[in-house]
Amino acid sequence: MRTTLRYMTWPFIVTVLGLILAAFLGYEFSGTTSGALSFFLIAAVLAVLEISLSFDNAIVNANKLKTMSPRWQRRFLTWGIVIAVFGMRVIFPLLVVVIAARIGPWAAVRLAATDPVRYAELIGEAHLAIAAFGGSFLMLVALNYFFDQSKEVDWIEILERRLRLAGSIRGMEVGLVLICVLVFTVLLPPAEEASFMFAAMWGIVTYLAVDALGHVLDSWGQRAAGAAAQAGLGGFLYLEVLDASFSFDGVIGAFALTQNLFLIAIGLGIGAMYVRSMTVMLVERGTLAEFRFLEHGAFWSILILSVVMFAQTMWNIPEAVTGLVGAAVIGLSFLSSLRWNRSNAGG
Repeated sequence: MRTTLRYMTWPFIVTVLGLILAAFLGYEFSGTTSGALSFFLIAAVLAVLEISLSFDNAIVNANKLKTMSPRWQRRFLTWGIVIAVFGMRVIFPLLVVVIAARIGPWAAVRLAATDPVRYAELIGEAHLAIAAFGGSFLMLVALNYFFDQSKEVDWIEILERRLRLAGSIRGMEVGLVLICVLVFTVLLPPAEEASFMFAAMWGIVTYLAVDALGHVLDSWGQRAAGAAAQAGLGGFLYLEVLDASFSFDGVIGAFALTQNLFLIAIGLGIGAMYVRSMTVMLVERGTLAEFRFLEHGAFWSILILSVVMFAQTMWNIPEAVTGLVGAAVIGLSFLSSLRWNRSNAGG
């Protein structure tokens, strides 16, 4: 069994290199030592922001990852981190600007480098659609967990037992998400209703499509010669889309600290590396099995995050608040797990 330090070797290396690169970037932009120090500190804060917002992501990823082969677990840590950093922290914000400003990809890169304030404004203008898409997707992720009739353990029993029983009604989770979408659509100004509903519908469709694709690939893989590879591919795709949905909040929130796309990529990339390593550590150490309610806390945190993302279309809710609430729920589930372990130690 590897020690915690061994799991964190690559994140530590990436942290050192990333912070050095951030300081160099700050010096290049400002030409001063204070500018270099400012970029250094912002990168460190962004890394902490990413970790705090994505710890529940690590727990959910671990739940899926434990069913995958060691080969696909390694690919998730290697290929997945490339997709997470360059796909969500660089390519995704560029695509938002390309669509919003109707300019080419290279022009979007130049805009990010030469006019970061305007670039950040374009990202902010797309926040409504991003929040609607991510909120509906993540709400379905959480509700499908609680509506699963095969779930045998309940943490908040008075709620979770009733949700599990409601899972016998086909399509209940999709219906609840649609109701939430309709409620927020009515509350939003008329000019924003169409954009919100359109993006939210795409979030639902994307979840259903990824879930169906995962089942098809897993089923195909179990019958084919490369069973482990095919089954792993379905889970891999699901995890990448899930990670993307979690990343929306962090990427948008990062622009409150800096408008520099490259600095955002460095800071959030450092945090993403820690999340990936924590995921693998949770799988290999069997932490989810050891702490009975930790997974429940993660999914409650996801459900809260999805509601917050919807609410952010109407009110300004700081990302720090979201991170603290999620961390508090997971912390309570951890303490409940410890209490249950002590009371059942002799069982």
